[in-house]
Amino acid sequence: MKGLFRIAYACVLCASGAAWAALPRASAVPGGVLVVDVGATAAAAPQVTWQGRRVLVTTDGGRHKAVVGIALAIAPGNYSLEVTDAAGAKTTVPVKIANKKYREQRLTVAPNQVDLSAADAARVEAEAQRQRASIDSFSATLPPTFQLRQPVPGRRSDSYGSRRLFNGQPRNPHSGMDIAAPTGTPIVAPADGVVLDVADFFFNGNTVWIDHGRGFITMYCHLSGFAVNKGDAVKAGQQVGKVGATGRVTGPHLHFGVILNGASVDPALFLPPVAKPAAK
Repeated sequence: MKGLFRIAYACVLCASGAAWAALPRASAVPGGVLVVDVGATAAAAPQVTWQGRRVLVTTDGGRHKAVVGIALAIAPGNYSLEVTDAAGAKTTVPVKIANKKYREQRLTVAPNQVDLSAADAARVEAEAQRQRASIDSFSATLPPTFQLRQPVPGRRSDSYGSRRLFNGQPRNPHSGMDIAAPTGTPIVAPADGVVLDVADFFFNGNTVWIDHGRGFITMYCHLSGFAVNKGDAVKAGQQVGKVGATGRVTGPHLHFGVILNGASVDPALFLPPVAKPAAK
């Protein structure tokens, strides 16, 4: 068994080809996704942890695969997954995280959205705990798919991972994909799931969280209206809200986020590639 895992050092698998159609595209960089072989399906699925967190294990091509979200804040370098088989035996799978340079964004917003009052700061702190509950959710249901439909039509920005400066002040990197669309445009669930929470947050505005199973979660921010409630089961293509400009924004759009094992990862790895214009 250990020999298999030594061989698996280079087994951060590329999600290409027919056998990988159901898995996200792998990208072993901060903000990316690892897809790692952790054994044959002849044996029971092992439990896998990464950075102290349980991660999703699915099956593909007769193999168990760990699908692991990589936090944007992680330093490039050598790491390992911890694998525990059904008998309780533990081993590790080495993986290497490469560097990726994201761009910088400079945005201008109302001063009170950067320099918070005591009341607003208290609100943000309370909201962070509520949002953490959704981010940390890990349900028993296996996701129906990792191939998501785009939740709203529109141009996708490449803002994921960009270092943001609001009124010249640096903030955390952007943890989602912005999709341009007019206010009121319907937003649909990209896959089946259960609504974890529906709420209005200081920074994110009106927000919906959907649990797709085993720590695979999507979020939709800045909505002008909701079409679901907490606890609702939703189907792929079902409307969950409308595009808006609530929270800290400079105009109407959808902030679309994808979370795996508590890490906000690049949504583009789960969406169909953007079609290139036809050559003239």
